[in-house]
Amino acid sequence: MTKSDILKKKLLKALEKALGVVTTACLNSGCSRETFYKYCKDDADFKTKVEDISNIAIDFAESQLHKQIQSGSTAATIFYLKTKAKHRGYVERQEITGAEGMPTNFQIEIIGSTKNKD
Repeated sequence: MTKSDILKKKLLKALEKALGVVTTACLNSGCSRETFYKYCKDDADFKTKVEDISNIAIDFAESQLHKQIQSGSTAATIFYLKTKAKHRGYVERQEITGAEGMPTNFQIEIIGSTKNKD
């Protein structure tokens, strides 16, 4: 096992413990962020393992969100619906209105080169 293989293994353990937070993993394993990202760029297997850890961290965060929803958190419920139920209409929209709530007439101008179609 090479020195970089040992460091990569140490980084992956630290990354898992830090729930995917790269800075924390680098500090705890004695590796620079530059070296970490170099390993990700140059080693496909290492990059895949880093992505797997990231997905585990997301799964953990989602499980915490579900616990908050189950405990009755209105904010967690709203957040979940706004991110996972947009297709059902749970989307914040902004309305642009003029004085006294009347619709505003506006135009969007696209700037760029135009070619004649003649």
